[in-house]
Amino acid sequence: MKYLLGIDFGGGASKATLLSAAGRVVATHTVEYPTHYPAPGFVEQDPEDWVRAAKENIRALLGESGIDPKDVAALAFDAATHTAVLCDENYRALRPAIYWTDTRSVGEVAYLKERCGDLIFDRAYHRPDTIWTLPQLMWVKKNEPDVWAKTKKIFFAKDYVRHYFTGDYVTDVIEAEGSMLFDYRTLSWSDELCGVLGLDPATLPKTVRPTDVAGTVTKAAAEATGIPAGTVVYCGTTDTVTEIYAAGAVERGDVTVKLATAGRICVISERPVRDVNLINYSHVVDGLWYPGTATKSCAASNRWFRDTFGGDYRTLDEMAATVEPGCGGLVFHPYLNGELTPYANPNLSGSFTGIRACHTKAHFARAVLEGVAFSMLDCERALQEIGLSHKARATMIGMGGKSPLWRQILSDVLGIRLTVKKYSDSSFGTAMLAGVAAGIFDGFASAVALCNGDVSETLPDPEKHELYQTYFKRYKAITDALAPIYNEGVR
Repeated sequence: MKYLLGIDFGGGASKATLLSAAGRVVATHTVEYPTHYPAPGFVEQDPEDWVRAAKENIRALLGESGIDPKDVAALAFDAATHTAVLCDENYRALRPAIYWTDTRSVGEVAYLKERCGDLIFDRAYHRPDTIWTLPQLMWVKKNEPDVWAKTKKIFFAKDYVRHYFTGDYVTDVIEAEGSMLFDYRTLSWSDELCGVLGLDPATLPKTVRPTDVAGTVTKAAAEATGIPAGTVVYCGTTDTVTEIYAAGAVERGDVTVKLATAGRICVISERPVRDVNLINYSHVVDGLWYPGTATKSCAASNRWFRDTFGGDYRTLDEMAATVEPGCGGLVFHPYLNGELTPYANPNLSGSFTGIRACHTKAHFARAVLEGVAFSMLDCERALQEIGLSHKARATMIGMGGKSPLWRQILSDVLGIRLTVKKYSDSSFGTAMLAGVAAGIFDGFASAVALCNGDVSETLPDPEKHELYQTYFKRYKAITDALAPIYNEGVR
């Protein structure tokens, strides 16, 4: 029996999935690592933590599964996009990686919008925002000139880890689309956009397809992990597209609703949809795209609440379930790192409003879940305004979907039917991708049919849906009232 290995690097942990050629998940393993917040708006991760997590995950999977490592046919990696690793000529990281939720580059974004916003939108199909690599690199160039002067190679997160295993220097086209240095029209690094930064395009890696061979496992990596030297490693791609693929969204009109570190609602399309409220990426299936809306802090908000105020997710859910919808007027806005759709405003901040003496920790716990659902409703309404047609039900992806209570709240707020697959995480999708690339699975749709299936469905409560529409108006009014204060730069 042959096996595929997919490894994901997310906002706070790496997850690995070992998948058999028969479509069975043999084992999974997760290793957490820290995210650092050295200053207000700063969000960073240590690239060496990713490498450490990958090695631990592989050793654990091989040990737990008991398989012969020689039977691993291929592996691939995925990670959150936009996350650049600046390296010297010897491929050594020069500083921590700026994570995509970081908002320090507000000044650079304002500069780009004023000086070359139209050029960027024409080439990269997105408007400048702090989430993109271009303004982040501009910040480094301005504030850390010594680092910038030493920068000879620029990796993206999953590519940095893969380099440890193979020594290659490539990235995939979908990852490149997230840099704001890539020309969507020519599918190549843009001389004009790189010129805005004063960056030689030769500093950037070669672009390939996610299913292309990037290299093979080196002897040193084999000794550190147990994976045999010479094992094929495919390029891999970004976490969102592998989640979308894992969810079975491989046809035009398919919809996914994501509750992960960030939240997204994506619709599979035959073309990108150039709109300032949408994020456009190509699909792993040739000829398809997954334009979608995005909100920054979804599961990240719930994790922040857990870490700051104590408890575990199960207990917090049980507490939240005792509170009626609307939380007695308590409203949470999940703008912990600014917000994307529909505001594109990194200055917005998170808040609890309407606090009364009667409110308990249970009210706050539910308010977090409802606030995130309202931010997703903002995203869904942006899609409605654009008129992007899609199917009547959506598949839910992301760790937030593991909570039955949160799924029900989201279904009630959005007013849509939500389906949960048996597996829907990025590492699973990446393992399937490796199987397609290796020829073990016949194709993307065939792999989904073989490996995955529905396990539950959540239907909206019509009465609660109507009730939540009223609460949403209050949510929007509070955002509008507080935005001018946040835009003044008050911290």
